[in-house]
Amino acid sequence: MTGMGRSSKLLLLAAAMAMTASPAYSFGLSFEWGPTKKCFDSKSPPITLSKVPKGTAKIRFRMVDINVPDYPHGGGTVTYGGQTSLPYGAFRYKGPCPPSPHTYQITAEALDARGKVLAKAAARKRFP
Repeated sequence: MTGMGRSSKLLLLAAAMAMTASPAYSFGLSFEWGPTKKCFDSKSPPITLSKVPKGTAKIRFRMVDINVPDYPHGGGTVTYGGQTSLPYGAFRYKGPCPPSPHTYQITAEALDARGKVLAKAAARKRFP
């Protein structure tokens, strides 16, 4: 860091801290609406997982309507045992019911046995 000014060093330090303070989006998540047809279906859609970090004990999911982000769709948590997919209804939440097509984002956090977030993933899809 020789030749760098104080403000440049502080900026570099802040960036490094931000990168280590929050887990990166580093594992894969995709989903299909599958059997989700009715409004506010309480069963989660089928989900595919990849590159789940070693040490993951649970995965916490949350769904947000990108068009109406304040609507409380919620999510759920599942025990992780190495599976690469979760079936329809793996957790309960308040499913989509838009008046016209909306885009939804499902986020997932891989948690270790103590609840520490190891990594995050996200996927978006329109409904219907």
